[in-house]
Amino acid sequence: MVQYLVKGMDCANEVGALRAALAGVVSPDSLSFDVLAGVMEVPSAVDPEAVIAAVATTGMRASLSTEDGPSPPTWWEAHGQGALAALSGVGVAAGFALHAGLRGFGEAIGSEGLAEGTVHSVPWPAVSAYALAVGAGLSLVLPKAWRSLRSARPDMNLLMTLAVAGAVGLGEWFEAAAVSSLFALSLALEAWSVGRARRAVEKLLALAPPKVRVRRGDEFEEVDPAGVPVGTVFNVRPGERFGLDGVVVDGRTEVDQAPITGESQPVLKEPGSEVYAGTINGNGSVDVEATKVASDTTLAQIVRMVGEARKDRSDSERWVERFSKIYTPVVFALAAAVWLIPPLAFGANWQDWFYRALVLLVIGCPCALVIATPVAVVSGLAAAARNGVLVKGGQFLEVPAELKVVALDKTGTLTEGRPEVVEVIPSDGHSADQLLAVAAAIERQSEHPLARAIVNHAQEAGVEVVAAEEVSIVPGKGAQGTVDGHEYWLGSHRWLEERGQETPAVHEVLEQQAAGGRSVVVVGREKHVCGFLTLADAVRADAAKSVAALSAAGIASVTMLTGDNQETAAAVAAAVGVTDVRAELLPADKVNAVVALEEAYGPVAMIGDGVNDAPALARASIGVAMGAMGTDVAVETADVALMTDDLSKLAWLITHSRRTIGIIRQNTVFALAIKAVFVVLTFAGLASLWAAIAADMGASLLVVFNALRLLNDGGAA
Repeated sequence: MVQYLVKGMDCANEVGALRAALAGVVSPDSLSFDVLAGVMEVPSAVDPEAVIAAVATTGMRASLSTEDGPSPPTWWEAHGQGALAALSGVGVAAGFALHAGLRGFGEAIGSEGLAEGTVHSVPWPAVSAYALAVGAGLSLVLPKAWRSLRSARPDMNLLMTLAVAGAVGLGEWFEAAAVSSLFALSLALEAWSVGRARRAVEKLLALAPPKVRVRRGDEFEEVDPAGVPVGTVFNVRPGERFGLDGVVVDGRTEVDQAPITGESQPVLKEPGSEVYAGTINGNGSVDVEATKVASDTTLAQIVRMVGEARKDRSDSERWVERFSKIYTPVVFALAAAVWLIPPLAFGANWQDWFYRALVLLVIGCPCALVIATPVAVVSGLAAAARNGVLVKGGQFLEVPAELKVVALDKTGTLTEGRPEVVEVIPSDGHSADQLLAVAAAIERQSEHPLARAIVNHAQEAGVEVVAAEEVSIVPGKGAQGTVDGHEYWLGSHRWLEERGQETPAVHEVLEQQAAGGRSVVVVGREKHVCGFLTLADAVRADAAKSVAALSAAGIASVTMLTGDNQETAAAVAAAVGVTDVRAELLPADKVNAVVALEEAYGPVAMIGDGVNDAPALARASIGVAMGAMGTDVAVETADVALMTDDLSKLAWLITHSRRTIGIIRQNTVFALAIKAVFVVLTFAGLASLWAAIAADMGASLLVVFNALRLLNDGGAA
């Protein structure tokens, strides 16, 4: 696919026009549009000149996108629409002042004459000012209206143009000028609102600094992050943003990770800690070794995925598009009926009913419907990204609102994904500190996960660890060595049995620990057992709270799907409050479990972090990956990525999704209700053109501002 930057593509109406214009060049189904970015994607096999020429017939302008992004807009591109709206407004004000001064206030507002079937005699100075307002207000609309008429695709531009032309034909210059001015203002405000939503997403691009300070021998040099290879050491001073993902190699600081993960509190970073591009350094200077190139950082992935998400329309957007295709022609037909039927069938006044038909054309403008939904969806996506929840498409923003069941993987999702010492059980006269010191001394140089857990626990407990001598590894069984002149061994239950040192009491302790889902490391000497270290994959501190939050959010069932054994799964489930546990599952079994849950409850969310979760993530109604600790496969497969390990973000996403859908529905009902009221007023002869356009513009502004409220959606679950 080839990307084109399209100037003038601000809403779904322009998308429809582009699809029609390009129908002779490429299949409309193969086109992709990102309104907020002003980007259109076309299959690479299509001749670019043909694409650019076809787009030009719509009044818009296309150019091939480059890696440098769009060129800075000219003054006219940035401010022309607003300037024309302002000029049109000045024309209306001047015309009204001249009209009222020369003929009286009553005639200027149109309260005389039309009801009796007469036409106003507007003084020429006022006509000149009104004409300026009409010309300025419709200058950008007329070309689009003409193309809409030629292609037999009626849109709001044609609706407004016909209404203004009809008012001019009736001599209602104030009405024509007011409609033109208010419509121009509406389009300018619409472009502003789309721009605000666009800028909310583009702020992600500005998170990474333009330069990073890399080490060159004993000096540091500022360079472009794009040219920094993996393994390069760079320095970040207090208050600066990290330019690349990496690992701290020197220094200690606290980092504000909220721009990437949504975490509300700064996170301590020291040698060995991971840092992300776009996060903000605290009060310490640190040296960082780059682990990813600029194009592969977590921030770059977020920007890329949000960009892809904006192209996928939600169900609500598709509904509005289908509705507007039917709605606009129906408005035209109804307006024609209002104009023709009363005079022909009942002898009513032609001018009176023609005027009412024009009012109906104005209030029938689908602007509020067309713009409010995409602004709401993109605002929702941007708010989610700012809160550490990356949603990969508008349709995936709506699914969480309908969820009744959530399936959770255990390891790395409900648990930390790494073992920790849970209990130290000394025996035969040994103390807990002595037992821990011996085990840590023997395991000090090992990289095995259980060994690292034992050493870390000893350090955290403040136990002094001496260096063991003559340490040797016994593959598949354990290790042995000399500590303070005494020979010790440590290892598995099986090695204990092989050594012939297991007693009934020791066996009972080991069975009890295994039943609780714990791994046991036995520590002994030649003639007796010194004690036991029990380890387990630690449950996340927020797991129980997150499960409770899901239930509070209306989730009927929270289910654990894990490949671990039943005893371990049951222990973790009891700790976090999950009652439905399905253990010892292969990846295919997890998929089958998701299917069964979907049949029983409806839409299912699957949350996981590993490669073995990817098939279930893909099969679920919505797949959610643990983005911070999860594998790349899981993150790429999922529809949503939690960029922090905070599971409470899932409950927040469900609430946020419901709020987004609620706002979309509010906007739809409100916009249609305003139109329904004015239809009734039109038939009763109580509506005017300028009041209709003012109401339509007001409705558009209200629904847009209502949608933009989603940008302020907080991250508390």
